[in-house]
Amino acid sequence: MELAGKIAVVTGPAKGMGAAITLALAKEGADLVLAGRDTDAIAPVEADVRAMGRRALTVGCDITSPDDVAALKEKAEALGPVDILVNVAGGRGPIGKSGIETTPEEFEAVIDLNVNGAFLLMRAFAEPMIARRSGKIINIGGTFGLRGRAGRVSYSASKWGMRGLSKSFALELGPHNINVNTVSPGMVEGPRFEAVCADMALKLGISLEDAKRRHAEDYALRRISTDDDIANAVIFLASEKSRQITGQDIVVDGGWVI
Repeated sequence: MELAGKIAVVTGPAKGMGAAITLALAKEGADLVLAGRDTDAIAPVEADVRAMGRRALTVGCDITSPDDVAALKEKAEALGPVDILVNVAGGRGPIGKSGIETTPEEFEAVIDLNVNGAFLLMRAFAEPMIARRSGKIINIGGTFGLRGRAGRVSYSASKWGMRGLSKSFALELGPHNINVNTVSPGMVEGPRFEAVCADMALKLGISLEDAKRRHAEDYALRRISTDDDIANAVIFLASEKSRQITGQDIVVDGGWVI
């Protein structure tokens, strides 16, 4: 129960690593504010949190809307002081399209979601954290924000941008005893990984299983991360065991960015 009595806001908690992070926080004793556009999809996760004996509040929120983010902050703070913000919500953008093939609209949509959304959320919740001289902000980035990636121009650019935001906020908020870090997953088992593998299989004329094997062979540990691997890193950064870590990229990728 590392986080007993804490309140955490998680964006994008409905599925995959967002759900795993939410449940891991609840297991460690945190109460949860769950934010996303599809509140129906969040409902089962909220039920799981309540089944653990923790408080849970679902708030409909488009993270690219300043008004929605302001309303989220107000509703979350009504539950109590927010100690932890985890920005999971984001978009992947086009897969397999070159920069030339990517339309301006596709590019702008991913930048808006992954960069502007993170900015609005950090900006909103940093202010009350400053007043309390306490807080943990954790952004979910990606290894394509540490290495460029052909065919993922918009996504890669957005995750590089998120890293810049995290480091700048870490410098500004550090004097107020607030930690800001990024967890950067590599490939994670789930629908997005399946889509990437399907694209590779199509382009190379190989089976889906062969595509998955090829991806795994790119990693030092020869395996793809799971949602729980990412959640474990978030729990560490949300706890006081990481009190002296800020402005960092915690890479959870089985050894690709080395």
